[in-house]
Amino acid sequence: MKIVFINDRKGESRTRTLAINGWAKVLLSLCVLGMPVSAGMLLGAQLGAGGFGLMLEDSVDSLKEELAEQREAVAQGREEARRQVEALSLKLAEMQARLMRLDALGERLTAIADLDDGEFDFTTAPAVGGPDTGEGEALDSEDLHRLFTELDARIENREQQLSVLESLLADRQLREQSTVSGRPVETGYVSSDFGYRTDPFTGRRTWHNGVDFPGKPGTEVVAVATGVVTWSGDYQGYGNLVEINHGEGFITRYAHNEDNKVKVGDLVEKGQVIAAMGSTGRSTGTHVHFEVYKNGRAVDPYTYIHSTLR
Repeated sequence: MKIVFINDRKGESRTRTLAINGWAKVLLSLCVLGMPVSAGMLLGAQLGAGGFGLMLEDSVDSLKEELAEQREAVAQGREEARRQVEALSLKLAEMQARLMRLDALGERLTAIADLDDGEFDFTTAPAVGGPDTGEGEALDSEDLHRLFTELDARIENREQQLSVLESLLADRQLREQSTVSGRPVETGYVSSDFGYRTDPFTGRRTWHNGVDFPGKPGTEVVAVATGVVTWSGDYQGYGNLVEINHGEGFITRYAHNEDNKVKVGDLVEKGQVIAAMGSTGRSTGTHVHFEVYKNGRAVDPYTYIHSTLR
């Protein structure tokens, strides 16, 4: 291999020829070809190093943004779950309060209706049961919402029904309490009937406005109906007298008492003790003289002693 050098100076061209053997050719080829390759590799390495850094920074930024979005999504999920739990807790508290009211109302109705003990026990959960079929699935939020809605509607319906029933039973109880019926003493027989009789003091045939129940001194005398006391004290030949107005034109009188337990203006209930049996006034012995007035006229107490509310 020969290399020709040309020198052009001052219009004169001179040439020189350099002969290169095999090893020199190899070295020269390596130098000529290696320089651009090395330069390219160096440049590529430099460019590559800078590009990789940029790519790495971009990836890190992307990961940071994605992580921030995930954190925000988790926070929103937690907040939504918290709100749902709070809403369910409030709903449960409201339903528990309403159920407690229903229990109280049920117990009151049981007492008003005079149901047997244990027939309706509102202090314990109702007994339920059945075999396990192995079927079923967990409830999701929509199922829970639907379940709460159904329970709310059922509770409201029961509340309305029980309220109506309570009003009816209370009205019936009020009528029972205010209706004149029963005896003014727990035990004892009638010693003198309503109507004409022989007067024990004069022996003449006279009118007797009530019935007499004899007994021991101090025997409890009770009201035969709910009402307001309109007289409590000595009255003519009645001795110590208790008079009660029951409304709807009915008045009852309890006479010859040893001691009156109520005073004028007192509201007394059916069965309440109002006096102790005695023998005050025009009396031959310990007894209670019982009278019933309807619209200002004395009527036979027997009609009300043996009557029951239909």
